This record gives sequence, C-alpha cells and structure tokens, in this order.
Amino acid sequence: MSAPLRTAPLSVWAAALGSIQNAIIPALAIAFSGIGGSERYALAIGVGLAAVVIGTLSSYLRWHRFTYLVGEADIRVESGIFNRQARSVPYERIQDVSLAEPLLARLFGLVAVKFETGAGGGEDLSLSYVTTAEAERLRQLVRERREESAHDAAPLTPGSAAAPAPTPAPVAEPAGDVLFTMGPRRLVTFGLFEFSLAVFAVLGGLLQYVDTATGIDVWNVDRWYGWLKQQGSIVATLGPYAQALGIVAGLVGLGIIGLTTGVARTVMREWGFVLERTARGFRRRRGLFTRTDVVMPAHRVQALMISTGPVRYRFGWHGLSFVSLAQDKETTSHTVAPFARMDEIAPIVAAAGFRLPDAATDWHRASPAYRNDRIIGAAAILAVIAAVLAIFAPFGWFLIPIGAALVAIAINLYEWEFRRRHAIDERQVYAMHGLLAPHSQIGKRVKLHSVEIAQGPWARARGYATLHFGLAGGEMAIHGLPLERARALRRAVLETICATDFAHI
Repeated sequence: MSAPLRTAPLSVWAAALGSIQNAIIPALAIAFSGIGGSERYALAIGVGLAAVVIGTLSSYLRWHRFTYLVGEADIRVESGIFNRQARSVPYERIQDVSLAEPLLARLFGLVAVKFETGAGGGEDLSLSYVTTAEAERLRQLVRERREESAHDAAPLTPGSAAAPAPTPAPVAEPAGDVLFTMGPRRLVTFGLFEFSLAVFAVLGGLLQYVDTATGIDVWNVDRWYGWLKQQGSIVATLGPYAQALGIVAGLVGLGIIGLTTGVARTVMREWGFVLERTARGFRRRRGLFTRTDVVMPAHRVQALMISTGPVRYRFGWHGLSFVSLAQDKETTSHTVAPFARMDEIAPIVAAAGFRLPDAATDWHRASPAYRNDRIIGAAAILAVIAAVLAIFAPFGWFLIPIGAALVAIAINLYEWEFRRRHAIDERQVYAMHGLLAPHSQIGKRVKLHSVEIAQGPWARARGYATLHFGLAGGEMAIHGLPLERARALRRAVLETICATDFAHI
C-alpha cells in the first residue's frame, strides 16, 4: 500500500492570497472609521497583516495535517489540526470525480477534486488543491478501481494474495462529440432573462458590516425617515410631471441594475459552457472565475427535467437538467443545457437514451375532482375577503377579490386543460405542470426505485391521489390522479422494475 499523500504545497499560498482578500474589508472599515483616531491607518494595516499571518499559518497547519491515501478498496482522508478526523469511502460508492478550478487556485495551476458519492453534502470527499496532472490521475484511477470492484467476480483462495493494481499514468479526459455550447452572445441573452436584484442584498450586507465595525447606526429608522422627508419636500415642489418622470427614471434605473446583475452572474457562472458526449458519459465544463469539469455517466441518468420561465417561454427558451445520483453543488440535478431551444435539447435527450413526447403520446389530465377542489379552495378565500370588504370597506372594494376569484377560476381551468398532464409508455413516465412556465419531467420506468400512492383525508374522500416516484437523485410526482389510474400506473411501473435483471445493466 502506498504512503499517505498531501495536497499540493502551493495550495498554502493560494489560501494565503485568500486570507489577503478576506482582510481587505476589515482594514478598509477601520481606515475610514473613527476607531483608533489619528492612528487608524496604522491600526488598519496592522489588523490586515495580522489577519494575513493568522490565515496563512492556519492554512499551513491544515495542509500539513491533511493527508489522503488511495487504497486498494477505498479512498481515505485524515484531517484536523487538533481534533483528528478519518474518513473512508469505498470505490463502489463513488459515482464519479468532478474537478473545479477557483480563480486563485488557477493562478497556481491547481485543481479541487471532489469524489461524488451520491449522498451530497458532507458525505462527499474533497481535496483542495492538487496539481492538474494529479487530479487527472486520481479521476482515472478511481474510475478503474470502481470498475474493477464492480466486475470482480473471482474471490481469492485462502492463502493467496492479490497483486496490487498498477497506478495509471495521468491521462486527460478524452474529447468527445460536442452536443451543446453557449457563446458570448447567447450568454448575454440568457443573462437578460436572469433579472436579479442580488446587488442590493450585497449592499445590505456591507451596510450591516459598517454598522458593526464603525458604530454608525445605518439602521436608525428616524435618521432615514428624516432624510426621506427632506427629499419628499424637494420632490413635492417639482410638480406632477417631474414627479412622474422621477418615478419612471427610478424604475428604469432599477431595471438596468437588475438586468446588469443578471448578465454578470450568468456570464461568471456559464462562461465557456461546453457539453460533450464522451466514452464515459456527458462531460460539462463551464465557469469564468471558478472553472468546473464534471462528467456524468450516461447510465446513471435517472430522469430529465425541462424547465423554463414565464418570459423566456414566450421566446422559445428552455433549460435541460439530468437527475443523477450525484449532486451539482446544492441542487439534485445537473444542468446540461441551461438556455436552449427545443431542437437543441432533442439531440441531448436522445444521447441520454430518452425520448421527448410527440404527437403520439397519450396524455391524461388530473382528476376533475382535484381540479374542482383547487378552484373552490382559491375562490373560497377570495370570497371571504370580498365579504369582509363589503361590510367594512367603502362601496365597490369588494369587487376586487371577486374579480381575482374569477381570474383564479380561469387559471385553474386553463392549467387543468393544457398544462397539468401526465403520460406513460412502455419505457418512460411523463409529467407536466405549471401555468405560465410549464415544467416537464421524464423518467425511465426501469430506473425508478419505488412508486408510492399518497392520499390525505380530503383526497381519500374525493377519490384522487398523488403518485410519488422514488429517485435517488431527485423527486418526481404526479398530483391529482384518479385513484384507479394511480394504481394502474403503479402496477405498470412495478412490473417493469421487477422484470429487470439489474445485475446486467
């Protein structure tokens, strides 16, 4: 067995640069506050240097105390400066190995390696950071060891010893057929649909930090009220046309900020997006500052999700995700075409072994009782509001919730007729929902883990149910099915699962 290894020594310097970045804001806060009087600049520099030294020292200690070992049957990691932790993950539990290159690590030619276990969260193992050659070596070695452990059917005889497997030379991920890419023009178009006001959340965080570091009460309501009152007095003297122009200018400015933020976030996340079909599966690379390289084995794709938005749907744009055993950061699916036309999505779906619904697909609607209950529930709430307004509000106000109730009834009828549908064929299950932004899910019957019929007290009385399909990497459900239809679907899917010999898949 080989000796334990450490990550790349240059990772200490990458962490040191990160500590400098983290020390900038506290130093600036002290420099521009009244803390320390005339010596505040020297105090700011001292605090910044102390933060850098402490951060660098702790990074070195963490690096020195972190080791990993690639064994014959598992990957083992030991970490912790004072409290030591040891973890071991067998190869058969590792779904795949993904690579990420944050900006600071890329400056040193380093890569973060993540061993995907399918459990997500703290169950995954990560190495931050190793060289590119070591990352490729680990990815290839883990894949080969996993395949050997999965197909090794020859047990050892007593007294015999297995010959150690040779360590493969680093080999870069082989190139494959390009299925989907996004250039700068597509990214900007995508970003325009990703309207975001996250910049105001960042500003709020900075204001909170200023409040804590400087003692300036930025959240004093009376202070802001006085300022707004003063500005309101000035605005009141401008006349109605100038006031209306000011409101329009403010809304336009807010829209520009939201669009700019959406474009910036999209470009940073999706820059250089490439999806390839390789011998090992689907390889996705993306990211401007943090570059990620993920390979999704085709046989581990359990279901598809086709999503869109209320605005982008009107322009024919959709997004495609794979529901897989491994996680994509915080989500339970891998985005493989975040902004594409349906004719661009179709080849990816076919390459994954799935089929999109067509004119021959036998769609079914939800139960009429389920539709009626949703309509009655929405209308009843609005009717109560209308009654209260009719009694206590000026005449005519009660017409507002009545109009809203009519709109709610029309929306539920339209969704039931055209959006909330499901279908099943000999290989797949289809589910669609959503009014303004229809979402579709397609699951392979053979890859569904379980089928559950759920009914609440009211659903039992009304004769409909929700059908939940078990997926290790996500959720899929069909709501409002007539009970007999739900039982028939469950029976059909279970027959497919029970008739399959999974040892030969």
